[in-house]
Amino acid sequence: MEKGGIIILNGTSSAGKTTLATVLQERLEEPYFYIAFDSIRGMIPDKYRRGDFGVETAWEVFFDAASWFNRSVTLFSDMGYHTIVEHTLEQQHKSSKEFVELLHDYPALFVHVTCPLEELRRREKDRGDRQPGLAEKMLENLYPQDTHDITVDTHNNTSEECADKIIEMLSYPEKCTTFKTLWGHRAK
Repeated sequence: MEKGGIIILNGTSSAGKTTLATVLQERLEEPYFYIAFDSIRGMIPDKYRRGDFGVETAWEVFFDAASWFNRSVTLFSDMGYHTIVEHTLEQQHKSSKEFVELLHDYPALFVHVTCPLEELRRREKDRGDRQPGLAEKMLENLYPQDTHDITVDTHNNTSEECADKIIEMLSYPEKCTTFKTLWGHRAK
């Protein structure tokens, strides 16, 4: 069975990943399932997210959930299903490294979803459901823009324009090499 294609939307909180995923699902001709890491994080009991059992236990539970999420992405692809994955992959996180390891041989398009810092701050404030400064803090740890297959700016372009750029890039699978490259660097 041919593996299903994977579109990974990587960006900070409030960068526009969820909106972009919805537009992509509408615009893509084939069905793409939507998997968001936030939905997995939401499955973790509050007492573990708060750290009631200590920071080490909280991180252990978080990484277990992240590992499950990472493996679910490969499962969808192995079954031939296309997916849109919403994630915040940070260079030094154990779960991000595992994600690269698992996906280095999959048909994956790594998309950097971005917008200016001031816009991130504005969106964060307007949403009211995010800790102020969260997006800015995430910026420091994300994979750099030049390590992605493509970058879309959700502030300077509409979600539809961003989706069109991503869909066009899917026509060139030979250019979707980020995970192979990251894996190659890691293996050395």
